[in-house]
Amino acid sequence: MPNPAYDLHIHSCLSPCGDDEMTPANIVGMAAVKELGLIAVTDHSTCKNCGTVLRLAEEYGVLAMPGMELTTAEEVHVVCLFEDLHAAMDFDEYVYSKLPDIQNVEKIFGKQQIMDEDENVTGIVDKLLINATSISFDDVYGLVEERGGVMIPAHLDKSTTSLISNLGFIPPDAKFATAELKNFGNLHRLTKEHPYLEKCRIISNSDAHYLQDIHEPEHTLYIEEMTRKAVIRALKQGMPHMV
Repeated sequence: MPNPAYDLHIHSCLSPCGDDEMTPANIVGMAAVKELGLIAVTDHSTCKNCGTVLRLAEEYGVLAMPGMELTTAEEVHVVCLFEDLHAAMDFDEYVYSKLPDIQNVEKIFGKQQIMDEDENVTGIVDKLLINATSISFDDVYGLVEERGGVMIPAHLDKSTTSLISNLGFIPPDAKFATAELKNFGNLHRLTKEHPYLEKCRIISNSDAHYLQDIHEPEHTLYIEEMTRKAVIRALKQGMPHMV
């Protein structure tokens, strides 16, 4: 059974807060150098660099998941991963329609660059991607599930933009099976405070905005086979806690 080292929360230069050096080529190259077997580029409210990442990852022998980091109406960050690029781009289109019509100002917020495999800028995204969408946290599970994906509440141990920091609790009707922590050292405390997490698979990602912050191969995920379908299936299964 494969046990790849992973980092499933990485920002490219399409996120306005992502460094300009976070091109798809550099991200995949760094993942390969660090011997990560499984990655996901999850830009704020967009999947538009995912196609390039998937093509490059195949060349490097790295398994890449198309995804995004969605900001809900409550300003909760949720990592959304998909098996299929077409489904991810359908979600991308839906999410973009739920962003406020506020234009990005590069000098203030940063560039939002779509890039090809040769690091050419092929487009930019006009709306400011770091704004909250009008999608509620309660609706995310169904929207992602109907597209064959999985939702993962991001960095639950962060003091801002997390489910726990912003809502103060985990909704009793929540359906997610995997949650993300920045630091596994916070797991015991959070599980004690929020028993829902006892049944969840807990993963830790870098949330990297700079190349040097992409994780070293320290956390691994057991999957049945090296396919995106197997990754989605594992992340929907909840326990055990995989590190």
